[in-house]
Amino acid sequence: MTRMAWRLFRALLMALGAAVLLLVVLVLAGNLWVLGQTRERIAHDLAECRPEAVGIVFGTSHWTRSGVRNPYFEARMSAAARLVRLGQVDHLLLSGDNRTLAYNEPITMWRDLRARRVADRAMTLDYAGFSTFDTLARAREVFGVERALLITQAWHLPRALFIAEALGLEVQGCAVPASPVAGQWRLEAREWLARVATLGDLYLWGREPYFLGPKEPLEIVPGAGHDAWWLDTPGSPAQR
Repeated sequence: MTRMAWRLFRALLMALGAAVLLLVVLVLAGNLWVLGQTRERIAHDLAECRPEAVGIVFGTSHWTRSGVRNPYFEARMSAAARLVRLGQVDHLLLSGDNRTLAYNEPITMWRDLRARRVADRAMTLDYAGFSTFDTLARAREVFGVERALLITQAWHLPRALFIAEALGLEVQGCAVPASPVAGQWRLEAREWLARVATLGDLYLWGREPYFLGPKEPLEIVPGAGHDAWWLDTPGSPAQR
């Protein structure tokens, strides 16, 4: 290799190294900002979660790729039902992906919570919660939510809380109880990158929800979450 070629190669390596270092600094700084802004608004015990009229439950797959029940889904449903039973939440907004006929997160959540004796009229289904951002934007713009309790895993809450606050929602986070799950580090590592992407969505390229649609204000009936008439309520998703 000639001296000139070596100099060019060394300059390229230095530029790549600087770019990688800058990326690492940006990821760390972005995460520290998001975590610092939201840490005080996360409760890690269901009994300590602040009572709110509305609880927003974020959708996820019912099953894992290996064909077993998704522990993240199970934890969210169990926590949501318990919060209703404890009287800490009057109404649940179940928001998830419904892009295909074969995959419907809101209906799956509704069925699961119904089996846990959560009344139909204590649940509203949002079929266009394609992402955390979409769920929170639609909660405000479509369903008229101004205050809410966000119900999801602890590693997901900082990003959700940060987005909600940027969109004008007054929210608190309720971390669902969880046991260690194989491969969880991958999700948490991806979440670190997602937090940085969120800063771009909010402050650089002005992200908009995929779909809004007409306003559908929630009908909240205090204390109706586990009434005795929970089965076959007229107007429930199963009867539409």
